[in-house]
Amino acid sequence: MHTIQSLVFPELWQILARADDLPWEAFRPGVEIHRLYPAEPNGAAAALLRYQSGASVPYHLHIGFEHILVLSGSQVDDNGTYGAGTLVVNPPGTRHTVSSPDGCIVLAIWAKPVQIEE
Repeated sequence: MHTIQSLVFPELWQILARADDLPWEAFRPGVEIHRLYPAEPNGAAAALLRYQSGASVPYHLHIGFEHILVLSGSQVDDNGTYGAGTLVVNPPGTRHTVSSPDGCIVLAIWAKPVQIEE
C-alpha cells in the first residue's frame, strides 16, 4: 500500500492562475483530469476536471457520494446550472450527465468510483 503525505491546498482558488501548468490527462472528449492523489481500487479519489466549452460526461451512476466544487465557469447537470463557488453533493444512487457550455474547472471528490452508463 502506498502512503501519501497530507495534501494541503492553501487558497485553492489560486490554482486557476496556473491551471495550464498542471499535468492534465485526457479523461473524456473535451474533458481533462488532474488527479490529486492515486485512486484506490473501489475507493475514494479526488481530481480537478477541466471542461472545454461544450464538453460533457455521459450518464453515470454514483455508488458513493460525489462532491463537486465549481472553481471557474459553470457546470450543468439534470438538476440545474452551477456557477463558480457552488458546491454540489450527489448522494449514492443518483445518476446524471454533466456538461459545460462555456467551459469550467471543478474539484471533484468521489467516495467510490462512478459507473459510466454509455
